[in-house]
Amino acid sequence: MEDLRIGVIGLGLRTSIALAAHRPGEGAVVAALCDSDPAVLKRQAGKFEAEILTEDHRALLDRDDLDAIVVNTPDDTHERIAVECLRAGKAVYLEKPMAITVEGCDNILRAARESGTRLYVGHNMRHMGVVRLMRDIIGKGVIGEPKTVWVRHFVSYGTDYYFKDWHADRTRTTGLLLQKASHDLDVIHWLAGGYTTRVSAFGDLLLHGDLPRRAPGTPRPDGWLQEYEWPPTARKDLNHVVDVEDVSVMNMRLDNGVIAAYQQCHFSPDYVRNYTVIGTEGRLENFGDGPGDTVKVWNTGPTGYRGDCDIAYKVPAAQGTHGGADVEIMTEFLRFVREGGVTDTSPVAARMSVAAGYLATMSLRDGGRPYDVPELDAELAAYFDNGQVKPGGAAGRG
Repeated sequence: MEDLRIGVIGLGLRTSIALAAHRPGEGAVVAALCDSDPAVLKRQAGKFEAEILTEDHRALLDRDDLDAIVVNTPDDTHERIAVECLRAGKAVYLEKPMAITVEGCDNILRAARESGTRLYVGHNMRHMGVVRLMRDIIGKGVIGEPKTVWVRHFVSYGTDYYFKDWHADRTRTTGLLLQKASHDLDVIHWLAGGYTTRVSAFGDLLLHGDLPRRAPGTPRPDGWLQEYEWPPTARKDLNHVVDVEDVSVMNMRLDNGVIAAYQQCHFSPDYVRNYTVIGTEGRLENFGDGPGDTVKVWNTGPTGYRGDCDIAYKVPAAQGTHGGADVEIMTEFLRFVREGGVTDTSPVAARMSVAAGYLATMSLRDGGRPYDVPELDAELAAYFDNGQVKPGGAAGRG
């Protein structure tokens, strides 16, 4: 089997996904690298064997020797770059979130359908062992039919990952209910078997709005992701623009009647997710996603509080970044480029998670007023649900 030749645009914090794609002699090779920062391009090039290096992504679009493009650029560039790649006939891996508006997502979907080019969106949590285990437990009926899902997300590194660079600027992310939460919103949809139709949310900038910021144009200090100050009020060198919320809570009604809730805090002492799914015959819970983790199920009762559980499922061991999910998601993407077909990650699902986060952000900035999530055009939805095949036509181009 000849290696697919992959181009990568953007070599920042998600370079791990590009490294997962680089499998010389085993199906794929990263043959081209692009970053607008020449220093970053030079530094990251040593991790690959790419013969093509450029600071302008457009230099990759007309190359016949590239089979696919991995887009790892900042969120506010996703729509423009993905559309350009799709119209140039390059299969696209687009890092989440798909875009920073609902309209941007729909523009990308339309470009993929009109060009007939394959589009894949990187919601890698669908390939995490703990998420797949929870979905399997639900699918087997162990807790009956899901009726409500609750997720709490404690982000101890929130200052460093989201308030020291462009993530803190709402013009580049919309907000962290979209940028950060889109993964969890997608998982909520996947576990519950439906998409959000209505949201209401509250949130505020409760801590980071008062912390010292860098002057415009000042680079981040060396070691900015290695030195974590404590307590959070001692942190400094924030981005010169900080106008996204650091605490947010949202409630959702899904199209199948499920009620869900999501909460996010960016100055907790620990980094952990807590998932709870309650069905007609029981409850499952996962607190954390580290080594030796378990998913616990309570499906007898009624009783008072029980610290134990009725069934404990051990989360499969995994190696690699994001709990092994980066390797798994790239394996699926490479297969999709070669063969097409339906994938576990879905561009429609990616759009719906952005839509939920976007409308929740509008709600929290409007006093919690409920907002309805706009439906996706039925023809677009059918195209992607059918494995990106037009009725009576062939699969999209790889």
